[in-house]
Amino acid sequence: MRLTLLVPELIWPEPNDQLTLGKLAAPGFEWLAAHGEFSRQPRRAFEHTLADHFGLTDAPFGALRLLGEAGKTQVDEGHWLCADPVHLRFHHERIVLADAGAFDLELDEAHAITASLNSEFADIGRFHVATARRWYLQLNATVNEKFAPISTIAGRRLDSDLTDKNGPLNRWLNEVQMFLHGHPVNERRQAEGKPAVNSVWLWGGGPLAEVSAPQFSAVCSDNPLATGLALAAGIEAPPCPASLSALLADAMPNDNLLVLLDTLLPPVLYENSEDWRNAFAALEGDWFVPLRAALGGKVDSLSIVAPTIYGQLTWTLHGKDRWKFWRKARPLQTMAKDLAERPAEGTTL
Repeated sequence: MRLTLLVPELIWPEPNDQLTLGKLAAPGFEWLAAHGEFSRQPRRAFEHTLADHFGLTDAPFGALRLLGEAGKTQVDEGHWLCADPVHLRFHHERIVLADAGAFDLELDEAHAITASLNSEFADIGRFHVATARRWYLQLNATVNEKFAPISTIAGRRLDSDLTDKNGPLNRWLNEVQMFLHGHPVNERRQAEGKPAVNSVWLWGGGPLAEVSAPQFSAVCSDNPLATGLALAAGIEAPPCPASLSALLADAMPNDNLLVLLDTLLPPVLYENSEDWRNAFAALEGDWFVPLRAALGGKVDSLSIVAPTIYGQLTWTLHGKDRWKFWRKARPLQTMAKDLAERPAEGTTL
């Protein structure tokens, strides 16, 4: 079986963080990294890295993610955007965005807000709620304005990330923000000391595109974007298994699987080092340590692709690589420090 693991934020973004990376037990991943061929490309959002595996350079993430939501078998025609609820706040005289993963938002609050938006801005389009955290906007007319994926903007300042401050979507967002300022849901949330939903982040626009069947026989993921890409490509999209052993129990020898392991992404977005360590420990025990034993057996080849702040990192291993005894493992923190000291452009080791 051929296996590709897509693991966003596999290495903690602060290389000198001794509390997070120091004395971190990572024998499984460190062995795999030592025995694999390593390549490094410039930094990319994990959504773009995921789309790359399907041959898409300008993926309509909104329509694809909507397709992957539970129960969706198709998406209506039209121009779709991810319209995720966010809280904008001032920090050191700059605007910082927090997505709904950083605060609690109830589903009835999401429906109340979007119903008001649909009534007020019916000339623009219509909002749809999939979950409290994931909203969509179906535009009445095509707009080619591009915004960065939510994973690259959460927790960061906005000033340098708006591609066209005078574009139609940006101008409309200003009206949305003024409208949301006095919304009853936000007034109640602020009275309770909760962050207001004072904007939405619009990204990934376009109609649902045809997706060529990739090299994979299935995509295993709990992420609706990955599921939507698989469905659009006409391949299987089972949930992410809990461990390598669970994956291998159902796998066939000729399978070529892409598995998205994205549990490290939220702790990095929300700067929660303890949650990151706990998530990494789970990946170690459930995936990386067992892969050392499975390589050359049930797993013929393995690729670990990691979009990180250090760049897009890839380790590629084949069964014969397990016999390269001269390759010595290095601590994860040492890897992080070396990566931080070297530029990402064109680096191949």
